Amino acid sequence: MKPSCCPCGACAGNQELQRTHGRWRTIFATLNERQARLFAADKALELGPNGSVLAARILGLSARTIQRGIHDLKTALPPLPPERARRLGGGRPCSEEADPDVLTALEALLEENTAGDPMALLKWTGKSLRTLAGALKEQGHPISHATVRRLLLRLHYSLRGNVKALEGKQCPERDAQFRYLHGKAKEFLKTQRPVISVDTKKKEKVGQFANAGQQWRRDRRRVNTHDFPSLGEGLAIPYGVYDEALDEGLVNVGLSHDTAEFAVESIQRWWLVLGRAAYPKAKEPLITADNGGSNGSRVRLWKVCLQRFANRQGLDVTVCHYPTGTSKWNKIEHRLFSFISINWRGEPLTTYETVVQLISHTTTQAGLRVQAELDHRQYQEGIKVSDEEMSQVHLEPHSFLPEWNYTIRHSH
Repeated sequence: MKPSCCPCGACAGNQELQRTHGRWRTIFATLNERQARLFAADKALELGPNGSVLAARILGLSARTIQRGIHDLKTALPPLPPERARRLGGGRPCSEEADPDVLTALEALLEENTAGDPMALLKWTGKSLRTLAGALKEQGHPISHATVRRLLLRLHYSLRGNVKALEGKQCPERDAQFRYLHGKAKEFLKTQRPVISVDTKKKEKVGQFANAGQQWRRDRRRVNTHDFPSLGEGLAIPYGVYDEALDEGLVNVGLSHDTAEFAVESIQRWWLVLGRAAYPKAKEPLITADNGGSNGSRVRLWKVCLQRFANRQGLDVTVCHYPTGTSKWNKIEHRLFSFISINWRGEPLTTYETVVQLISHTTTQAGLRVQAELDHRQYQEGIKVSDEEMSQVHLEPHSFLPEWNYTIRHSH
């Protein structure tokens, strides 16, 4: 005779009984703790006087648990809410109830290893959950790291990162400058004059270097383990000019240094390649730029180079600078540069041609168009501008914040 596969051993040779017990085990496996106990108790009552022992063998449950279930059935306990498997107070007491001193010990441990202002409520600890649990165990409070986490939450601790919320020393005219810049842009766009946003994107190492991000590929791209400059071709310095009305831009990729000459050369290339054809009647573009770097409001060479550009092209150039520390509001950052970074994510910038091609193929569903050029010129750093050269700049400061808003007139 084939031996029974049922743990009870009482249904050997009875296939119908074996199938019945198999169904019991299938149902039993789907129940929560309370439901399983009551189900086993009900089956034990069906099995007769020795039902608790037999049901325990069939279902793999303790006989004492089944007897407790029988008691629950006979006393007709009120039903529990669906989300609970035990009555309130059921199960083992939580650690802080079994060991009332553990919460005090944890708080003392946190005070010893806490950073922050002692006079403030804001505090934090660099200790891990397992480190704290180990320290408490040494003090005679054996609890798990999961319990430490629960107690930390109860003490209003949580995992937190840094939040960029402190503005620091703000310029009192910041909001007013934003309103003035916005008003100027609307005025220029209304009269069909170009409004361009300019800035230098982050410098990129050119070569077989890792680039942040991922791509859908069949295999992994192998790149250098180190980012030593000697392993690559050099640096790519993308200076962008973004036309806010037409949603198009030109990126001039430099090879040497990010200087004011390089910045104005990039603007001139935009005018010759895109701007002049798009605005044939315009005689005065508006440039919105950051307040630092190669196009900063205090950079003398920036204004001298703009004067040369204005003279060559017969244009008057109006410039409005963003307030200090507000470059993230510059439109070129989130309308052009961010999409370039998305387009080349996970792609090593192996050559300068790769950089130019990836920038040129940047598009968006809104219709962004980008052209890119490689600038082979060598730009010299540290060029000093004399007072005499500055006197040749036909600079007309605006009445509002003249250090940030000005127009450079071309020489007739």
